Amino acid sequence: MRHGGDMTPERAGVLGSDRSAWTGVQPDQRLALRGVIDVRNLRLRTFIGFNPEERVKQQDVVINVRIEHFLHAGVFEDQVDDALDYKRITKRMIEHVENGHFLLLEKLAGDVLAICSDYPNLIHVRVCIDKPHALRFADSVSLTLEHHVGDAASTLEHLQ
Repeated sequence: MRHGGDMTPERAGVLGSDRSAWTGVQPDQRLALRGVIDVRNLRLRTFIGFNPEERVKQQDVVINVRIEHFLHAGVFEDQVDDALDYKRITKRMIEHVENGHFLLLEKLAGDVLAICSDYPNLIHVRVCIDKPHALRFADSVSLTLEHHVGDAASTLEHLQ
């Protein structure tokens, strides 16, 4: 998670004013602190659908992603390598969606979920994809998939 320049652990409410709590904590150690990255309303175009016109003309999709993960101590010391690289994740999503052809919204959402879940220290990933104008009298149709890391019946196991 990247914060503004003045976001110290004290300002974030993590440690109070006692910075000595960080003494001896190595940046690569996991803390019990959780962070949430939200990517909101990522608007892309792709081939989605199985009707003949949908197979030859790209349509809009709107992607929302929520990634809950464990934070490393180094993020509060501006150690970039310890942060979840949401830009890299988003670039992978964009490339996959824009270059793909999908019959079903479920396939597209499953692929995006797999991309977002392919990182260490994750707790929970939620993907919601809207297909605007899919129904004549509706603003959009959406599908949401979730993956709770460590669940015995995780979403990713069912997708493979």
